[in-house]
Amino acid sequence: MQAYIVRRLLALVPTLFFASVIVFVTVRLIPGDIIDLMLSQNDIAAAKMGREQLEKALGLDQPMWLQYGRWIGGILLEGNFGKSLWQSTPVAEQLMARLPITFELGAMALIVGLMVAIPIGVYSAVRQDSGGDYVARSFSILMLAVPSFWIGTMVMVFPSIWWGWSPPIQFVAFSKDPLANLSQMVIPAIILGLALSALTMRLTRTMMLEVLRQDYIRTAWAKGLGEKLVVARHALRNALIPVVTLIGLQAPLLIGGAVIMEQIFVIPGMGLLLLDAVSQRDYPVITGVFLIVGVAVMIINLLVDLSYGLLDPKVRYR
Repeated sequence: MQAYIVRRLLALVPTLFFASVIVFVTVRLIPGDIIDLMLSQNDIAAAKMGREQLEKALGLDQPMWLQYGRWIGGILLEGNFGKSLWQSTPVAEQLMARLPITFELGAMALIVGLMVAIPIGVYSAVRQDSGGDYVARSFSILMLAVPSFWIGTMVMVFPSIWWGWSPPIQFVAFSKDPLANLSQMVIPAIILGLALSALTMRLTRTMMLEVLRQDYIRTAWAKGLGEKLVVARHALRNALIPVVTLIGLQAPLLIGGAVIMEQIFVIPGMGLLLLDAVSQRDYPVITGVFLIVGVAVMIINLLVDLSYGLLDPKVRYR
């Protein structure tokens, strides 16, 4: 197990390298130049410096390969992600301040999604072609068809028009007031979790139907074991392996959905930071956010692979 984990972690190094190169180059190909943007903001200091001096002050006058080497070297040697081109504040400080907020929203959405998808998927399979099964399948199709950002927008707009109520938009940190923080997070987490639950629910139902037709399940029924015991102990554990794989593949969708939810509900997480950085062409912030997101997705997929051994005793890591 330890050797397998070490190999997987080492395999992340070239992946992260190529991902960092792609992100570093791509963000600089975004239409619009940060120098032109600064000069168009009527910044007196920027106007006095001029374009060439401003490029030199920001380090943008050097070749791109040299800029990349300086950036990646600072991360590897000092843990320094650089400074914001607009605010001159360390990018690492901004990331550390925003990362827990996005992690909280994503974790809550994942919990909501699993709490909805797995029980309903299991029930839908066990009670195949019943009324509850048709309702569950219709619900999953509805959540697949309706975008989460549309639901979030409707939640923000219509309750304020009809009842004079809208979700709180003044963010409160969990450390200051846990209840106020959770009350703000719960609505976007439910919306995002329900959107993620649709595919998981359908796959859970499909895998449960396949497992319930296996010979060892028939043997368990023949022995007179109760329905709860057969479903929970014998069927569900084997059916969850593809479901866990899907959860790992949905990690990028979860992070992408968090970006939209943070924008709609004014939650100051990584998503809102990224959108602001893209609009301002703040290259160090953009690359820092994407690098952290890439590391998070890779770690989540590693944890998914390790969870196979817990679900299936036949899985061995070498």
